[in-house]
Amino acid sequence: MISAMKDSVYNTDVEDLREGEYPMIKDSVYLDHAGATLCPKSVMDSFAIDMTSALYGNPHSASPSSQLSTSRIEDARMNLLAFLGADPSKYDLVFVSNATAGIKLVVDALRCQPHGWRYAYHQACHTSLVGARGEASDSVCLDDHGVQSWCEGVTPFDNSPQQQQLAVTLFSYSAQSHMDGKRYPLTWSQKLKRTHRNTQSQSQIYTLLDASSFCATSQLHLDDPSIIPDFVVLSLYKIFGFPDLGALLVRRSAEHLFDHRKYFGGGTVDMVVSGKEEWHATKSQFLHERLEDGTLPFHSIIALDIAMSAHQRLFGSMDQVSSHTSYLTQRLHQALSRLRHANGEPVCKIYTKISSDSPLGTGPVVSFNIRNSLGAWVSLTEFEKLANLKKMHIRTGSLCSPGCIASALNLQPWEMKRNFSAGYRCGAENDIMAGKPTGVIRASLGAMSTMADVDRFVDFIGEFYQEATLYNGGIYDCDSITEPWTSQTQAGLEVESITIYPIKSCAGFSIPPAVPWEIRPEGLAWDREWCLLHQGSGHALSQKRCPKMALLRPILDFDRGELIVKYHGTPKQGFPNQISIPLSADPSFVNTSMHQLPSRVCGDRISPQIYTSNEINTFFSRVLGIPCVLARFPPGGIGSSSRLSKAQMSRHQKPQLGIQRLPGSFPEIPSPPDSDSEQQQPSKILLSNESPILMICRSSVDALNEEIKRRGGEGVSDKAFRANIVLRRSNGLNEPPAFEEDNWGLVRVGKQTFKLLGACRRCQMVCIDQETGEKKEEPFVTLAKTRRYDGKIYFGVHMRHDLLGPHDHGSRDTQYPTIKVGELVTIEDKKTSI
Repeated sequence: MISAMKDSVYNTDVEDLREGEYPMIKDSVYLDHAGATLCPKSVMDSFAIDMTSALYGNPHSASPSSQLSTSRIEDARMNLLAFLGADPSKYDLVFVSNATAGIKLVVDALRCQPHGWRYAYHQACHTSLVGARGEASDSVCLDDHGVQSWCEGVTPFDNSPQQQQLAVTLFSYSAQSHMDGKRYPLTWSQKLKRTHRNTQSQSQIYTLLDASSFCATSQLHLDDPSIIPDFVVLSLYKIFGFPDLGALLVRRSAEHLFDHRKYFGGGTVDMVVSGKEEWHATKSQFLHERLEDGTLPFHSIIALDIAMSAHQRLFGSMDQVSSHTSYLTQRLHQALSRLRHANGEPVCKIYTKISSDSPLGTGPVVSFNIRNSLGAWVSLTEFEKLANLKKMHIRTGSLCSPGCIASALNLQPWEMKRNFSAGYRCGAENDIMAGKPTGVIRASLGAMSTMADVDRFVDFIGEFYQEATLYNGGIYDCDSITEPWTSQTQAGLEVESITIYPIKSCAGFSIPPAVPWEIRPEGLAWDREWCLLHQGSGHALSQKRCPKMALLRPILDFDRGELIVKYHGTPKQGFPNQISIPLSADPSFVNTSMHQLPSRVCGDRISPQIYTSNEINTFFSRVLGIPCVLARFPPGGIGSSSRLSKAQMSRHQKPQLGIQRLPGSFPEIPSPPDSDSEQQQPSKILLSNESPILMICRSSVDALNEEIKRRGGEGVSDKAFRANIVLRRSNGLNEPPAFEEDNWGLVRVGKQTFKLLGACRRCQMVCIDQETGEKKEEPFVTLAKTRRYDGKIYFGVHMRHDLLGPHDHGSRDTQYPTIKVGELVTIEDKKTSI
């Protein structure tokens, strides 16, 4: 490891080249180099010049252009072998799409072994290596101790006659953990082979080294006689950023394992007889000729040669890159370790251990989770929302490293299966199960990372997650406590506006004043009855991924019986800017069969009616630039054609001493309750996220905007919160305090009673300007500092229509309940202070 002073000089050099070579990360902090590092601009420029100045043809030909491609491919192959310190007389290199494709080639060869094969893999292996066990006759997962015992002669497999007949054993491991950067002995391959020879076993043992994470910032020395893996896989985009290629290195002594491979593709055979007889002769000079099926991505391989030259020009040797990233890793690790809450508790639980004993050190990866001052975990989903908004590019979740995650988080197999049964899936929002996190935050550094990246990321963690004020039991002390309102108190409120959102995540339709609007069991009539589904995944589109959906503005034309959707963005020449959709359930427009696109909304699997109209689906796909189809989820469905509300009242909304306050919340403004579940009867919903109806108060919007402006920002429209009902102060009456709605139990709007279900948990979608479709920082940043409870951010309240309210009787108002703009609002029930 180089000294801090020397590395600082190098860090300055990287900063000097960042602006010109990496303009894409201006104003951003990119800390996901373990996923893919960044490509320099000069590589793309050089590649473009090469592609436009030389003529390259398909290498499977004898033309000059084809021979030029073949020559460049072989040059790149030799240069990459040299880069990895691999002697061409001992290793052959096969180009593949990524490391996983290389693993599959090895598994394909082992699958064809006459007597089968058995498999051992280290617990730090990537999911792609774990998946190889499905093809093996027997498999076992080993921790460090298990591998060491094997190296000392204790076999991890049983010694049954059946096992002894298996002629081939493969051991796979990662040179560096994708999860926490821990590095493992590259000499394991040599030690296992030596031990195996001493046992005089008739079977053969081979080793597969996953070097993808390791090679991203460190030099792999395959010329070292103590490092003798039979197979090495790596993803080249993790080293150079571009092209998207991988490589499989095969030791010459292990090439015979591919002799039994049955499949052959174009370019891998010298002759094929097909007809009356079936026979072929595979190429035999080089292994890569047999394994590189079909036409190679020759343009990408040419780009690889350019990228390798640029990498050396920009960063020098891999040892220099390793020193630079090691310094930054220690800086990040130490800074996160120093973050403390006001009560002295650490902000971060760090899983990466900086190794001073291992000659390989620790990879440039720091994985951690965040806890509040009382030890509660911060949701990864909530963290990522804020990180995305602040342009922090990191990775969260299980990181395709199931063994390391289970070990770090102390998740036993039974716990993981229980979590699965309880609904947890990779990427799901319910990422804290039974008091334990299900994933981690991973920050990984690369050759072009700087000290400024590290410091800015640490400042971000400190600003939003380091609690500088102590509080007792989650309730902040306050000098003034709001006086409780008694039951059936006039709140001084009226309905300012009513808005429905016919198509989920598109713009709203404002109900005209004095027009009674129907209330259905699932919510307001026509609210979120349609959605747009991605044609590939079947998931409902939202403004979080497609902000332009805000520019799709609906009009309900009951005279014509149509939902008219107009696009208010830049018109596309030759295509209409609006489309009409029948309000009636016309069977000629939709597919109602069970054999349709699997669909999900907010994690729920649903069976919607998918529109088959090419005109309708083409309109939405073209204006959004995303292949999608319109789907309908009408009320009254059962089974997967229905959904239930997820918003429920929490224990924090029960009567208690004082009014809850949040760290940094507005003076005299109550904090929102946590919407964690309490047992109550769920309500039916259509395609809304959590509840039938969402309500906000004008006084709360105004208080939030005052705080935003005080912090130097620009206020936001109430449209940002996409509420169905907005309440305001009625003329001549006193306005209740901002955020008082958090404490209501029942409200009466006109002649209808509504039950409050809990506070609305917010995401960064509130930052989408509903007029322009542009994404901004506010109001989420201010909400994160003033309306956060248990790591979750709240604004507005969920509610449902209560047909059994205290004033409801058998009348038209109960058979056909409606509300309208201007109706007075009465608070029927409020949890009072004691």
